[in-house]
Amino acid sequence: MSIPRSRQAPPGPKPSAGDPGLRTGVLGFPTLLAQSIALISPTMTAVLIVPLAFSDAGQGTWLAYAFATVMLSFVVMNLNQFSRRSALAGSMYAYTGRGLGPKGGVFSGWALLWSYGFIAIAGLSGFAIFTNQFLSAIGVHRAVPSVVLFAISAALCGLVAYRDIRLSSMLAFVFEGISVALILGLCFVVLFHHGFTVDTNQVTLKGVGLNDMNLAVVVCIFSLVGFESATALGGEARDALRSVPRAVIWSLALTGLFFVVVSYVEVFGTRDLGTSLANLSAPLNTLADAEHVGYFKAPISLGAAVSFFSLSLSCINAGSRILFPMARHGVFPRQLGACHRRNQTPHIAIGVFTLAVFLVPTVMQLFTDPLTTFGDAGTLAAFGFLLAYFMISIAAPMLLRKRGELTRRGLVVSGLAITALLVPTVGSFYPAPSYPILLFPYYFVGYMLIGVVWLSLVGRRQPGVLADIEADLERVPEVPSPSHSKPPITSLATAPHEVANTGANRSTGGVPAHDR
Repeated sequence: MSIPRSRQAPPGPKPSAGDPGLRTGVLGFPTLLAQSIALISPTMTAVLIVPLAFSDAGQGTWLAYAFATVMLSFVVMNLNQFSRRSALAGSMYAYTGRGLGPKGGVFSGWALLWSYGFIAIAGLSGFAIFTNQFLSAIGVHRAVPSVVLFAISAALCGLVAYRDIRLSSMLAFVFEGISVALILGLCFVVLFHHGFTVDTNQVTLKGVGLNDMNLAVVVCIFSLVGFESATALGGEARDALRSVPRAVIWSLALTGLFFVVVSYVEVFGTRDLGTSLANLSAPLNTLADAEHVGYFKAPISLGAAVSFFSLSLSCINAGSRILFPMARHGVFPRQLGACHRRNQTPHIAIGVFTLAVFLVPTVMQLFTDPLTTFGDAGTLAAFGFLLAYFMISIAAPMLLRKRGELTRRGLVVSGLAITALLVPTVGSFYPAPSYPILLFPYYFVGYMLIGVVWLSLVGRRQPGVLADIEADLERVPEVPSPSHSKPPITSLATAPHEVANTGANRSTGGVPAHDR
């Protein structure tokens, strides 16, 4: 049975008869934006990370977040050299493969699987922490075992991701939106409850040193990673060539602004307390008590719990969309590239990824606690993001050079992105962190070496697999740059169904008639 053209799968080996591929054209800009924002997880930073940044930057914490947002904007500019021309499932893998060759694409995808996996683990840990905080806030003082809460969150995430990508994205949008609204409500109370005043210590950066700011920016950059995850759903997006790059840009801009506001409020609100913000494990609950609005504690804890659920869900969606095209290209077992006939989701990839995400923190609980697991998982995930961002920032000028569109501006943007990424890279090694964190970069290096060995074994079992990947990525039409009059180059980035979508973009903005 032939597959209708509008339902064909992304590039890669042909699926089996009856495999419909991923559902196309179903995710609009709001849901793509929700995907990226959910993976950045502004709630996570507000409830747990701001005190860590404050321990370095002090009164300059808000400025450290502003700097980090600007620095990562250069990475976004490089990423969007690809996303505004083409869209695929697992796009960062495909994008990097276009610029740096199939090996580069595989290693980028391998690194992102590490990152999405550990961020999902951090999400399970956060869900366990704040579910128990919520129960305590409503008077239930018997804690639920963490492993039980891991299982509940992972099972629900896997079920929702299996059922429908639209449902997954909408839940992420609603849950994160509720949590952010509650946090902003508390921020409003802190700022205006007793009359608005400007915190001159923060405005004048009292006591802030340059080295302290450097260290804080490292933490802040790690708070903002994940903005690229909307590209993983590019194959399922509507009007992808506009909605995906917009989602990437706006997710970074909105969360960066949110972090600036929340860090300012947390520093301002805790300045007269006897305990430093750096020593608070639940700063928002402390602020609620200080402002005599303790009724905020239960909804904020519940909002944080569902936000961490949406964080894990967004990671499972993104991670499975990286596994999916890599499996169809033969890098992983072909079964991982299967699509559910009715739901049109990569159900086997989702199941495998969810199981791995559940097992890791479950084993870690034999040696540690959820808060430590949360911190360790977030730190480990950062290395994969850094490598993937480095690679896309190098791949962008390579792509432009192939197209004959490389300009001085393109080189400058690439250079600025690489320079910005060197800040957290160097900060991960110097000054040397405490044990066992100082070993984490080497764990990641070991993981990447496993990827090298795995790719070598795949190449021996399937001679020519890299050439097939490269040919497949080069087979799909691109939309030309608006600033150039040359005709489209028949290379990369959209699956056959995306050729039709490109035509829709030109004629109707990519929005089906019944949606306009």
